[in-house]
Amino acid sequence: MRQVSFFVYCRVIACAIFVLTLAGCLSMSNSPTPRFYMLKAIDEHQAAQKFKIPSDIIIGVGPVSIPEYLNRPQIVTQDKNKMLTFAQFDRWGENLDRALGRLISEDLVAMLPGVTFELFPWNMDIPVKYQVFIDVVQLEGELKKDLFFVAQWSVFNPDKNKMLVIKRSEFRQPINPNNYSGLVGTLSAACASLSSEIAEAVAKLPAEPEKKEEATDSKE
Repeated sequence: MRQVSFFVYCRVIACAIFVLTLAGCLSMSNSPTPRFYMLKAIDEHQAAQKFKIPSDIIIGVGPVSIPEYLNRPQIVTQDKNKMLTFAQFDRWGENLDRALGRLISEDLVAMLPGVTFELFPWNMDIPVKYQVFIDVVQLEGELKKDLFFVAQWSVFNPDKNKMLVIKRSEFRQPINPNNYSGLVGTLSAACASLSSEIAEAVAKLPAEPEKKEEATDSKE
């Protein structure tokens, strides 16, 4: 009798596990598929303005810092009451800070043709002439309205340990279309505008005088 009861008990447990597993599989199959987005850089034909500086200059881009509430895979937006919304199924294809650094670096390639760019972190043996630091202060997007992007950025000369440029840039652009794809495209355009300001600032930096070779005494 005890063996029969134990057998029935095992069958009940097995059936329960099967039902729960099946329910979980059905739930997963009905869940929306996540969508992943990537910021898009401009190419050399899309650059509204190009700047000329010596091609032997190496520029390092980064690090890029972002507010902690943006440091997540989900795309973050705001509603009309300024409450944060985390999109469960609309996500960044890479870490946002890395994505912004890569995007701005690629935009600068189109705006400063011939110049070599390195993305942070780079090998310390690389003779970087200028380093661009970018601190994203605000990144607010309301899908049915606009995108507000604020960045504090600077250009640093590592060789002389000297800060050359410090600036704050603000961009407000309507999101079109009013969805996550539109938000990503609008952010890409705002970063292109930021890159243009950085490129112009670097191009205006005074050229360093060429080092004169020390005169050698030819007399014996």
